[in-house]
Amino acid sequence: MATFILHNLPYLLSILLLIPSHFSLYVVSDSIEEANALLRWAASLHNIKQSNISSWPLLTQNTTNSNSITSPCTWVGLSCNNGGSVVRLNLTNAGLNGTLHELSFSSFSDLAYIDLSLNDLSGTIPLGLTQLSKLIYLDLSYNLLSGNIPPEIGLLTNLDTLHLAANLFSGSIPPEIGQLSSLTELALYTNNLDGPIPASVGNLTKMARLFLYENQLSGFIPPGMGNLTNLVEVYMDTNSLAGPIPSTFGNLKNLTVLLMFNNKLSGPIPQEIGNLKSLNRLSLYGNNLSGQIPATLGGLTNLTLLHLYGNQLSGSIPEELGNLKSINDLELSENQLTGSIPLSFGNLSNLEYLYLRDNKLSGQIPEQITSLPNLSVLQLDNNQLNGSLPQNICQNNKLQNFTVNTNLLQGPIPKSFKDCKSFMRVRLEENQFTGNISEDFGVYPQLQFINLNKNKFYGEISSNWANCPQLTTLWIADNNITGSIPSEIGNATRLQALDLSSNQLSGKIPKELRKLTSLVELNLTNNQFFDVIPSEIGLLTDLESLDLSSNRLSAIPENIGNLAKLIVLNLSNNEFSQEIPIQLAKLFHLSVLDLSRNSLKGEIPSQLSSLESLEILNLSHNNLSGSIPDSFNEMLGLVSIDISYNELEGPIPGNKAFQNAPIEAFQENKGLCGDIKVLSPCKSFSPHNRTSKKSHRKLLFLTIFLPVCAFFSLLSFLGVYFFVRKRKEKVDPETEQNDVQEEDSISISSCDGKIMHDEILKSTGGFDDVYCIGKGGYGTVYKANLPSGSTVAVKKLHPLGNGERPYQKEFLNEIRALTEIRHRNIVRLHGFCSYASHSFLVYEYLEGGSLAAVLGNDKEAKELDWSKRVNIVKGVAQALSYMHHDCSPPIVHRDIKSKNILLDSEYEAHISDFGTAKLLNLDSSHWTALAGTYGYVAPEFAYTMK
Repeated sequence: MATFILHNLPYLLSILLLIPSHFSLYVVSDSIEEANALLRWAASLHNIKQSNISSWPLLTQNTTNSNSITSPCTWVGLSCNNGGSVVRLNLTNAGLNGTLHELSFSSFSDLAYIDLSLNDLSGTIPLGLTQLSKLIYLDLSYNLLSGNIPPEIGLLTNLDTLHLAANLFSGSIPPEIGQLSSLTELALYTNNLDGPIPASVGNLTKMARLFLYENQLSGFIPPGMGNLTNLVEVYMDTNSLAGPIPSTFGNLKNLTVLLMFNNKLSGPIPQEIGNLKSLNRLSLYGNNLSGQIPATLGGLTNLTLLHLYGNQLSGSIPEELGNLKSINDLELSENQLTGSIPLSFGNLSNLEYLYLRDNKLSGQIPEQITSLPNLSVLQLDNNQLNGSLPQNICQNNKLQNFTVNTNLLQGPIPKSFKDCKSFMRVRLEENQFTGNISEDFGVYPQLQFINLNKNKFYGEISSNWANCPQLTTLWIADNNITGSIPSEIGNATRLQALDLSSNQLSGKIPKELRKLTSLVELNLTNNQFFDVIPSEIGLLTDLESLDLSSNRLSAIPENIGNLAKLIVLNLSNNEFSQEIPIQLAKLFHLSVLDLSRNSLKGEIPSQLSSLESLEILNLSHNNLSGSIPDSFNEMLGLVSIDISYNELEGPIPGNKAFQNAPIEAFQENKGLCGDIKVLSPCKSFSPHNRTSKKSHRKLLFLTIFLPVCAFFSLLSFLGVYFFVRKRKEKVDPETEQNDVQEEDSISISSCDGKIMHDEILKSTGGFDDVYCIGKGGYGTVYKANLPSGSTVAVKKLHPLGNGERPYQKEFLNEIRALTEIRHRNIVRLHGFCSYASHSFLVYEYLEGGSLAAVLGNDKEAKELDWSKRVNIVKGVAQALSYMHHDCSPPIVHRDIKSKNILLDSEYEAHISDFGTAKLLNLDSSHWTALAGTYGYVAPEFAYTMK
């Protein structure tokens, strides 16, 4: 044998030398084919120079020249095996813009890992991708991919991870997905998927994490999912899933997270859920679940979060819930729970958030609850609780949010209440509390909001309220408060809402109110104030609602016309005897004007017809004389009028508000006439004398354009309704979208919308890049110096190029959110314009720019010392807390990041960009921590509604 080997050694050596040579040729050939495929795909993309693959070689050369192409193994985003074949393609967040259709997946026989997430890839999933038999990991999430998920996806039987989340996929989940027997993680959230969850999902027995939230999935939850005993996290919230929660879920012993909120689930909560001993978070809110809360839930000792609010649960709260030793957040609000609050809740030493509001709970508030060492939020409002407040309330000095309004509570305020320095929001309204208001409340350094309305407090208003530096809302209406308003109240310079109405206050309105320059709402109605309205009121230029009615005031200052943002002005039932100030005509945004029950004299100023936003006008019970100005015919926005009990004469205007008014609106005047049933015909102003061409054109204008004007009047009225009246009603985003999208619209606060539209176009050079100060995900921001001398920021939405209005959902979200909220740390929306060709939003201009820009500039970042940074954090926190706690429904921004935090000249933070914001009603999306770009998203948005 040795002789044979020795004799044939030259031949064997030649064979061994040939083998690597031939192998090398095959490797080079495969590598060139892969490189060619990659370069052909790269050439099809739209923005190569701005992407991460701009460093790939030969992008500008002839990609068909094989001799000039090197191995792609060293290119950005690529990895190869020892044989030189591409096994890994990782171009996440690489700035890619284009499709996948030009990428020849058949060239990559060894490809096992693909991550193309966080790009702008569009189109459908190529079927060639489903032929990659060795593929283990596929992530195409956060792109613009559309169409159906192909059934051929079931061919990728080695797939361990499949992420298709945050795209535009539609249709149903293919049943073939149940063939992916190796799958451990499936993420299909935030798409437009509909139909049922396929029963074949029950075959994925290795599945550990399932993310299906924020789609339109319907039908029943497959009971077979109870076979997936390796499941650790399940997110199926914000869909339209119906029917019962399968009792088989009790088999999922490894489950730590189960989120199924915001669906249409019905029936009882299965007792078997109590078997999930590893469960850390359970959120079932916003469904139609009924029956009692299972006592077995008390065995979930690892549970930190339990959200069952917004259902139809009934019966008493189980004492066993007091065994949830790890619970941090317990929310049972908005059900039909009865009985008392369990004393066992005193054992929940880790509890920080307890929400029991909007039920039918009775009995007294247990002392044990208010002694919990970590409790920061306690909401018990809108129940039938009785008795007095616990004496040891806020003993831990951590209680921040305390609401017990609208109960049957009575008695004095406990002494411990006065010393609670941690209070930020307090609501005691609509009870029967008693006591001296100047003695029962202290100085609260963190307090922002307090409502004491409709109780039996007496005494005088303490000057201590001025020592609450964060106070923005002070409501003490409908009590028995006496004395005058202390002048020191002017030092509470952050006040935005002050309501002292329906008390027994007297004296003059203090001039020191001029310091409250952030004031948006001032209500002093139904007191005994006398003398003139101080001219200093005219300095409160942020006022939107001013109600001084039912007092003994004697003069209206002329500079009241400076309150250009005013929406509601009520000066009725006073002792004014002057003429109506023509300066009121400067209040272009005014929607409600009530001057009734005074002694006003003279004629109605014709200038009032310039109030194009006016909807309600009440001039009744005065001494007005003369005729109604002809110009009132042009007041097409008027909805309601009352001019009764005056000395008016002559014809009434021809618009609908006058033509449709009841007889009571005209009675007891000198000689009003008109062609309506309730009045006599005008002898000298017959219809035949009013049919000139000009009048005919006016009538034609009314006939054709009145529906459009009525529509925008309705929007304005709703704005007043929500903001000024503080009514707790839900907004239907679908209805609102349908209302706006069908017609062009312009709405600019305090001005003529068409003129302002033209001025903005002129001031930005038709949105020239010279005036650009920033770009975002769906719009570009321009600085506009208007002819009036004011400066505004204008966000013009990016065009879509398909005939559709640009980013309609984001546009409406921004308007809906910013017209319902007002806070010093939230950017103010002045108006909007929506045309088929373009849409834009007009905001206050903040000269400090974005926090991101400041931090990105070394010089400016050094000037941003720690005190300023802490102040910015506080401002953002206060705005978020306001949106989450004080807005009804709550508003969640969903995209808090440094680019969306704007700074003024004093480095005060203002949150902007509400395009992805949501109003949290029971039909709204909720757990969408990645719905916007990568930024801060409120933790409670993931699994709660504060």
